[in-house]
Amino acid sequence: MIHCPVCDVENIEGDDHCRECGVSLADSHLYEARNPVERGLLKDRLSLLTPKVPITVKDSSTIGDVLSLMVERGIGCVFVVADDGSLVGVFSERDALLRLNPADPAYGSPIATVMSKGPQGLSHNSKIAYAVHQMDLGSFRHVPIVDESENIEGVISVRDILRYLNAKMIEPEVA
Repeated sequence: MIHCPVCDVENIEGDDHCRECGVSLADSHLYEARNPVERGLLKDRLSLLTPKVPITVKDSSTIGDVLSLMVERGIGCVFVVADDGSLVGVFSERDALLRLNPADPAYGSPIATVMSKGPQGLSHNSKIAYAVHQMDLGSFRHVPIVDESENIEGVISVRDILRYLNAKMIEPEVA
């Protein structure tokens, strides 16, 4: 078995790409972290970032209500949940900029009509490097942290990752 250097999932010997995150395994046996930032990214888990409590809205919430909530709370995204609490989408300031027309009377429409569907959640146990990889692949700025039932428990943002990297860069090198 080969462990993926990014997400640590076991892959079958001879696989070219990780079955979980898709990263190339061709050089995985050669990769060695060269500094605290690389070591931390490959070793540390998302729980270390202390995910914030996510702000959720029902998929039937109106666009206007969701926008008001985002402005009131000073947040960049909300996660959209179904009646059973399962994560069904995310609505971000980027969705607002790209999908809404301010003159549109649709502000009374359900948020589900303009949200990004099917956000990929990660577990608290996912490695930070895997989260960075997924955020880059999907152009995400927020990643929901979900439990085994795919219910949202937290959120990690690009800002959280940047704070982590900054702390790693100023840590003294320990031999």
